[in-house]
Amino acid sequence: MENVHLADEDDLYSGYDYNPAFDTESEGNPVCGARSVRSPSACFVFQMTAKFPGTSTGGRPVGTSFGLRNPMASSLGRPMTGAVQDGAARPMTAVRAAGYSSTMARGSTFDPLGQSKGAAPPLESRNDDTPEEKIKILEKKVNDLIEESCMAQSRGDMQLALDKAKEAGRKERALVRQREQTGTADHINLDLTYSVLFNLATQYANNDMFPEALNTYQVIVKNKMFSNAGRLKVNMGNIYFKQKNYPKAIKFYRMALDQISNAHKEMRIKIMQNIGVVFIRMGQYSDAITSFEHIMSESPNIRTGFNLILCYYAVGDRDKMKKAFQKLISVPLGIDDEEKYIPPNDDPHTNLVLEAIKNDQLHQMERERKALAEKFIMTSAKLIAPAIESSFAAGFDWCVEMVKSSPYVELANDLEINKAITYLRQRDFNQAVETLKMFEKKDSRVKSAASTNLSFLYFLEKDYEQADRYADLAMMADRYNPAALVNKGNTLWVRGDHEKAAEFYKEALRNDASCTEGLYNLGLTYKRLGRPEEALDCFLKLHAILRNSAQVMYQLASLYEMLEDPTQAIEWLMQLISVTPTDPRVLAKLGELYDSEGDKSQAFQYYCESFRYSPSSIEVIEWLGAYYIDTQFCEKAIQYFERKALDTYKDIHRKFPENIECLRFLVRLCTDMDLKEVQDYATKLKKVEKMKEMREQVRSFRSPPGGRSVFCCSCGQSHTLLPSLTSACVRACVRVSAADSGQSSHGTSAKGERLSAKLRALPGSNEPYETSRQQVLDASYVDPLGPQLERPKTAARKRNEDDEFADEELGDDLLPE
Repeated sequence: MENVHLADEDDLYSGYDYNPAFDTESEGNPVCGARSVRSPSACFVFQMTAKFPGTSTGGRPVGTSFGLRNPMASSLGRPMTGAVQDGAARPMTAVRAAGYSSTMARGSTFDPLGQSKGAAPPLESRNDDTPEEKIKILEKKVNDLIEESCMAQSRGDMQLALDKAKEAGRKERALVRQREQTGTADHINLDLTYSVLFNLATQYANNDMFPEALNTYQVIVKNKMFSNAGRLKVNMGNIYFKQKNYPKAIKFYRMALDQISNAHKEMRIKIMQNIGVVFIRMGQYSDAITSFEHIMSESPNIRTGFNLILCYYAVGDRDKMKKAFQKLISVPLGIDDEEKYIPPNDDPHTNLVLEAIKNDQLHQMERERKALAEKFIMTSAKLIAPAIESSFAAGFDWCVEMVKSSPYVELANDLEINKAITYLRQRDFNQAVETLKMFEKKDSRVKSAASTNLSFLYFLEKDYEQADRYADLAMMADRYNPAALVNKGNTLWVRGDHEKAAEFYKEALRNDASCTEGLYNLGLTYKRLGRPEEALDCFLKLHAILRNSAQVMYQLASLYEMLEDPTQAIEWLMQLISVTPTDPRVLAKLGELYDSEGDKSQAFQYYCESFRYSPSSIEVIEWLGAYYIDTQFCEKAIQYFERKALDTYKDIHRKFPENIECLRFLVRLCTDMDLKEVQDYATKLKKVEKMKEMREQVRSFRSPPGGRSVFCCSCGQSHTLLPSLTSACVRACVRVSAADSGQSSHGTSAKGERLSAKLRALPGSNEPYETSRQQVLDASYVDPLGPQLERPKTAARKRNEDDEFADEELGDDLLPE
């Protein structure tokens, strides 16, 4: 530090050595040709000022051009180093640092940024009133409107997207007029005009305004200044396709195909695929086959292969169906193997990378493409299996063999399971079970799926032991199979072990949180166990997944009713009737809740709605009848009690179809209520009475031990009836022989006498049911309560018939007095 001096000291260059070789004062010229020991390449001249000479000079004059009135110039014409120009000395090379100047020695301060000169002059303000600036601002507004329109479309707000597109169109036309007024029409932005028109046409199409969209597309297509506008004819063809104008759609597709060069192969393939689809809609399967076959030969893809199989199936070409299926399963998907996502080692960095790309958008797209391919292959196999062979089983076997030799080998087992499901649809339960049992010795995944299906089938058949057995097998093959766990829980639920069933449902949910069956069953289990709060939690979670499930909403309403919260129960039932507005039980439940709350008017409204959709509900009829009695409308109440009686008798008739008294009451009720069933019940009553009459005749003419002679009108001969023998022909029609001709038969003949063409049924006042009006019946109708017949029996009357006919009138004891 001894050679370091501050700037205000006298000796500024004490740290430098003086070389007398550079002293040129005596000679009058600088020496540049000589080389010093320290500088082998060139001569260096140190910059020194004349005012403050260095100490190393010994007070002698400076040996450079400092102080010269006419400094010497170099051979290239530039000033020499250290020459003073314009009051400032030129710095010496390789000595002075950037930003320093020798003028500092003359009293100036260090100011490399020039701040001592004062503040910079203010920037000129932009004049927005100029025509060019106005045009730029307007162009920016148009671009912003187009962007806002596209963003609104991506959000699904089609109306807002259309409004923004229209506004962009108005702004763009104003922009064009402004350029024309300023004389800059040559600078019109054609790309902006194209973007505005294209976006407007797209938004018209999205809002189903097809004529406006077609007109806008025509403006673009007819403008020769727009390059490649012919491609938009594809969009026009799509609009005609939506309008089901298929000939025009094909016309525009072909026009677009003619304007697209062979260099754009993918675009041409897509247009040809559209043409094939239109031919399918028109029923022209041969033309569609031509398009699809060309695509499969040039650039095969899964969707086109599937459409080709559909066309061959429509024309019934069995051999080509097989060939097309083979082409379908050989189409490359262009996706990587799943094994690349398996970590090869324990490197944490590699594992993190694989974990990151395992669920990225590219991998999701690959999974979707693979799932779509598997769906098309499975659908094609199920479609053509019954058509390509003599039986669907043989067709499935052929498809399975083809799939096994393809990249989709894992689908072979799924096809076998679909074969079993097809057996089920044909109601061949045994074959379905046998097919599924074949998977018991295969790998774990397929074995688990087959056992799960078997468990489900046996559960539907109420063979709970077998269902439990196959549920166990499915869990042994794959413990993480949620369906198997749910089936196991179901078998335990049926046995009454609800606690253990709940554990299996919980395990199914731990393995698959989206297992809605397990969540629903768990809620039912908690409800059965008397834990409504936990059940409510399950069904609320399920409602978040299945927003429109009527069953879930009903369970929520039922649970709130159990928790004595009728307000919430009514709210959930209101949501339920918005999904199923014609469910009579839900409407009746709403009426019941409103009735419990004391709101009779709302209860009456929902009970009436329930009765309108289901007039046979006894509970609803009882409530409405009681309501009219309470409100002093007895005539209205009679109608509902008539309906109640009618439903009661219908139920009795279903159980005892030959009960005469039940049929008589049904005839009278239907007559009084103007129901169409009156003729049906009258016909049934007539048949039953005739059967009873014939049986009574057979019983009354039974012979004593000696026998009795009777005449048969069927065979025209006399027979002797014995107690142990009754001839079949005599059962049909029996008449008393000439030996018994003294007995009169006018009583029985009167029973079979028919009334005139029109008969009015006038019941007696002492009969068990009194009609309020008369009814005109058909001529073939026989009055069930005429004076020639006996009165209906009541429960108190004692029968005197033989035991042989005791079961014929068993229903009499069930009738009310």
